[in-house]
Amino acid sequence: MKQYEGVLQKMQTENGNPIQYYLVFENDFLNLNQVLDKTLGINFIKYQCLNCGLDRPIFRQGFCKTCFFEIPSAGDWIMRPELSTAHLGKEDRDLDYEKKVQLQPHIVYLANSSNIKVGVTRKSQIPTRWIDQGAHEAIAIVETPNRYLAGITEVALKEHVGDKTNWRKMLTNQVVDEDLVAWRNRLKQYIPKEAIDYFIAENGETHLEFPVLHYPEKVTSLNLDKNPKYSGILKGIKGQYLIFGDTTVFNVRGSEGYYVSLTIN
Repeated sequence: MKQYEGVLQKMQTENGNPIQYYLVFENDFLNLNQVLDKTLGINFIKYQCLNCGLDRPIFRQGFCKTCFFEIPSAGDWIMRPELSTAHLGKEDRDLDYEKKVQLQPHIVYLANSSNIKVGVTRKSQIPTRWIDQGAHEAIAIVETPNRYLAGITEVALKEHVGDKTNWRKMLTNQVVDEDLVAWRNRLKQYIPKEAIDYFIAENGETHLEFPVLHYPEKVTSLNLDKNPKYSGILKGIKGQYLIFGDTTVFNVRGSEGYYVSLTIN
């Protein structure tokens, strides 16, 4: 039996056939692909805020409530890029941090994980963002020089295409292949005039292969607050979820800031 211990953060990935997944702890790391078809035990020990490190209940994004409402990396513009103001020299919480993150190339993309959805991410996060969402195919459609322009483009496009992933459909693999090039060309007419010069006219789809041995017909989500101890046979990894043989699924990213011990048999 092997044991690991540390605070959960979103799984790190390497694109391949299939994608490689890693849990990275302070003094160790675990390649989860090597755990497929083995019994993985998860034991919740305490909270550990990803910012202050204190044992306080996690509020959102791996942070305690105090940190979430104070630190620059949890500003509203993270979830709503159209609220970005660094290009105007206007501070939200920390202008230096906001300039560093917002004033860099951003991609507006279409991804298909359960259905076609539009999203925004920094260019440096491609294809990581698509992997994290469990998209089996994706395409970049606009590349802007800052986060604000990408944000207003996403707002305009989501009038005509979804912006949410149905995680249950994604995890049960109820997906349909789509022609994302055709979708891109169809949506071009709705791109705001401020961003139309950044439209990407010539590129193809990216296809992603996830390490899943068996997809469940239905899923039950593991909540460590309600069930601090769990053990099951790992059958797959998709998006930021672990898929177990008894239909349990565990959202690693949704449990950031939870300090756990893991056992592998």
